[in-house]
Amino acid sequence: METLNFFATTPLGLETLLADEISGLGAKEVRAARSGVAFSGSLEMAYRVCLWSRLANRVLWPVAEFPVDSYEALYEASRGVNWSAFLDQETLFAVDFVSNRSALQHTLFGAQKVKDAIVDHFLAEHGGRPSVDVRDPDLRVSVYVERDKGTVSLDLSGESLHRRGYRLEGGKAPLKENLAAALLIRAGWPEIHAKGGSLLDPLCGSGTLPIEAALMASDTAPGLSRRWFGFMAIPGYNPNTWGSLIEEAQERAARGQMLDLKIRGSDLDHRAISMARANLERAGLKGLVEFKVEALSDVEADAAPGLLITNPPYGERLGDTDDLVDLYRSLGEVLKSRFEGFHASVFTSVPEMAFKIGIRAQRQYSLHNGALSCRLLNFEVVPGAYFIPHEGGPLSEEDLAKRRWAKRIREVDLEGGGGAMVFNRLRKNLKNLGRWARQNDISCYRLYDADLPEYAVALDLYDCEGLLYGHVQEYAAPQTIDPKVAERRLLEFMAAAGKALDLPEERLILKVRKRQRGSEQYEKQASKGRFHLVREGSLKFRVNLEDYLDTGLFLDHRLTRELIRSLAPNTRFLNLFAYTGTATAYAVSGGARSSLTVDLSSTYLEWARANLDLNGLGGESHHFLKADCLVWLERPDQNAAPFDLIFLDPPTFSSSKSMEGTLDIQRDHVALIRGCLRILSPEGQLIFTCNQRKFRLDFESLADLYIEDIGKKTLPRDFERNPRIHAGWLIRRAKTPA
Repeated sequence: METLNFFATTPLGLETLLADEISGLGAKEVRAARSGVAFSGSLEMAYRVCLWSRLANRVLWPVAEFPVDSYEALYEASRGVNWSAFLDQETLFAVDFVSNRSALQHTLFGAQKVKDAIVDHFLAEHGGRPSVDVRDPDLRVSVYVERDKGTVSLDLSGESLHRRGYRLEGGKAPLKENLAAALLIRAGWPEIHAKGGSLLDPLCGSGTLPIEAALMASDTAPGLSRRWFGFMAIPGYNPNTWGSLIEEAQERAARGQMLDLKIRGSDLDHRAISMARANLERAGLKGLVEFKVEALSDVEADAAPGLLITNPPYGERLGDTDDLVDLYRSLGEVLKSRFEGFHASVFTSVPEMAFKIGIRAQRQYSLHNGALSCRLLNFEVVPGAYFIPHEGGPLSEEDLAKRRWAKRIREVDLEGGGGAMVFNRLRKNLKNLGRWARQNDISCYRLYDADLPEYAVALDLYDCEGLLYGHVQEYAAPQTIDPKVAERRLLEFMAAAGKALDLPEERLILKVRKRQRGSEQYEKQASKGRFHLVREGSLKFRVNLEDYLDTGLFLDHRLTRELIRSLAPNTRFLNLFAYTGTATAYAVSGGARSSLTVDLSSTYLEWARANLDLNGLGGESHHFLKADCLVWLERPDQNAAPFDLIFLDPPTFSSSKSMEGTLDIQRDHVALIRGCLRILSPEGQLIFTCNQRKFRLDFESLADLYIEDIGKKTLPRDFERNPRIHAGWLIRRAKTPA
């Protein structure tokens, strides 16, 4: 049989599990990639993956690759594909178009161009054409453009493979079936079942976890109940080959379903249990799972230890945070009193609530349920892992004020008015910018920046190892605005943001950004000392979302850091006013052979060291210096000169006890630039940036230099609404570009 290449897509975080699964099915050259797995084999192997994969969303068959830098080039290349080999005039088809880091960003227009190419190919070759059906096509054509390369694939799946065919309706925010399967694998269910263990989901909703557990335990192929796959529409589809695969799967399921499976699900919601029983019957597993209307407090363990796994309800199924605390506390009490010796796994979008269970998690996994960042926590229910959640003594005035503020946010009515307007804007931004961020592998970005003038705040999103945080900065209101009006608008914004992003109040952090002078600019606002890890491309950084006004990662400098990396190979790099050293990390990762990171703050220098170590970039060639940059630049005898690349990003204004004077960037920038030039190699380059909105570069005093304005080209898309957020220049000694 001919060996072909395929690509199976899967939710982010499941790639290695899917690679193991596809290898186990017999595929060759299996390689995990971002959001999917590449593999090779015959068409029969692709059929097998469609039938048996519990984790994949789609199986794609790439049939053409070509360079593409415009929509016209996309059309011409697509028309050149031999579509007659894959469709006929009776086929109903649809085109899905995705681009990543490409000029072809308009997905609907891109899909239209490919659709036109297919139709025109058929009209020219056959005088007739297939029809388009975007809702229920026989075959989907998938087009993926990255940079200037296009890949055209046939979707062999039809509907997403997570749709097994047994679930007609779910509860509120139900688990997708392939995510449920991944949770069971991560929880160790296959091994537990092999040893004769039981399974219970005491908050089962519409029964997805118990049903997927039964499919696994009975060796029933997840695609066995489906009646249509995309490959069935392709000329050359071999029904005999497919029939043999189905016959084999039916025989394995018949043997497996004769086993005595100890799988149960319970829920207090009568309607949810009715749905679960109907889903079980449609899956062909009637009698293999026991579903029961039962309160969490009444559940009992099976005689044989096994696995208790659950996805506790959240959001609309519970009234408020107090209900959530009670639920997790009750779950912990039930586990410790009745399930000793069991394994337990809890999948949650509020992992901080897992503390209320009172059992130390043995392992955690970061996953996503749709757009919602979640975690799977695995426990061993043994006394040595128990602890008593600290409830604390009397609350401080600060804590009481926070609770009152949170309560006022929960009481905001978002039906109509300004809150509804903010909610709609955030959802729109999340759809557009979220897609852009995913396509460009960006995990931290600005979602909103005073888009609606009445709601003068900035909102940044931080994906901290799969857990989403919102960082809200309120701009101080003008004195002409009634403080009560400003407070009401802030409450409305916070309520709308929490709902639009589905974030609990603990992960929506508010700060007030006011005009600051001197040392205030970097002073602490809190003392939590809580750091999170975030990813920016291939690098990881520590951020602190609570203690400082800024988090440790300037998001508007994302493209500036990329520029530094592109200029860094084989250079000696200097980072002045270095803050947390993120620019140094980019320079070293780009190939800088040495670096010097200078800042007056010991705290930030330690943070910078940690950022380099976090990425394995430290070493004897990379040094850190605690110094006043103004003074240091005036004493060239102390400088390690010359440097080939210098990054100069001073604060707008600074003064402290450690400084010998004050820094005013408008007043002092010429002296700073001249100081950098004294230690810059003859062919070296200086990148100077500034965040003062009204800053003006003194070109007259720097007339002997080549100066290139890089402000616009280093302005990321998520900051385009506010182009004055930063300015930047690339400076060289030569009058003309090197």
